[in-house]
Amino acid sequence: MEQNNSTFKAFRVEEREGNYIGSVREMEFRPLSKNEILVKVHYSSLNYKDALSATGNKGVTRNYPHTPGIDAVGIIEKSNSETLKAGEKVIVTSYDLGMNTDGGFAEYIQVPSEWAVKLPEQLTMKEAMIYGTAGLTAGMSVLRLTEWIKPEDGKIVVSGATGGVGALSVSILSKLGYSVVAITGKEAEQDYLIHLGAKEIVLRSEIESFDKKPLLKPLFAGAIDTVGGVILENIIKSTSSTGVVTCCGNVASPKIDLTVFPFILRGVTLIGIDSQNYPMKYRTKVWEKLASEWKPKQLDDTCSIIDLDGIQHQIERMLDGKLKGRTVLAMAE
Repeated sequence: MEQNNSTFKAFRVEEREGNYIGSVREMEFRPLSKNEILVKVHYSSLNYKDALSATGNKGVTRNYPHTPGIDAVGIIEKSNSETLKAGEKVIVTSYDLGMNTDGGFAEYIQVPSEWAVKLPEQLTMKEAMIYGTAGLTAGMSVLRLTEWIKPEDGKIVVSGATGGVGALSVSILSKLGYSVVAITGKEAEQDYLIHLGAKEIVLRSEIESFDKKPLLKPLFAGAIDTVGGVILENIIKSTSSTGVVTCCGNVASPKIDLTVFPFILRGVTLIGIDSQNYPMKYRTKVWEKLASEWKPKQLDDTCSIIDLDGIQHQIERMLDGKLKGRTVLAMAE
């Protein structure tokens, strides 16, 4: 299981005169610390945090040069862990991976063993990265939502539905028998969302223009919001009595302007989703469900595959709002 070379390839972002430039570079291995594992990466995936890290967002990554990539799956090549052994397949997502610890846009990652989840038997490495942090976040949202809301209770609305978390949420909820309403700003992608399982499409401009009243006509039994801002405000105000709304993103805005009326007059519950530090026992549970009863038939339809040289272009497209679904980086077959 020993690596054959003294260096490996990685997509490195460097700061040059105030600009952040990404390119493929050769990196040297470093000695393993106690309880660390060295993983040969087979797949990674592109997330919004990776795009921010690659463009110098100091709220994500403080120091450069740096290798982004908050997701990785692969085979352990070396281990200083008592619980994980060389040869085991593992998923590593979130924690500090790709933020201030060099991430998955590389042939190898070196991380604490506590960050790794053993790959479920029913899940391929490629499927694990089609999910990635987006799938884990979608799974956490579905888990919390379905604890309280059943398919017969009414419609579930998903915002940012063509994004990674949104598209997977639509697919999973549809498979579980829920009637899903998808919110999107991309009018041309309505057929794509219907293919994923959405029963109705609402354009982002429609929900943004809802009345400014503190309470609106009840439309949804529950929601998975991935964008924040006015859309989240209007979803909450349009949620039925004892409905549940999960919140996991702020790409539209981190702020919401609400009265307490949805919460005290309708009993609406707002649940925050923190995928970065989600407890391992629940993380493992979500991965097992994603590998089995939650796995959508059209999982492959939510992703496109690129190689290491294609990362920069996809980062630019993501920041321009031109991506849909998941972008998976193939490092080794």
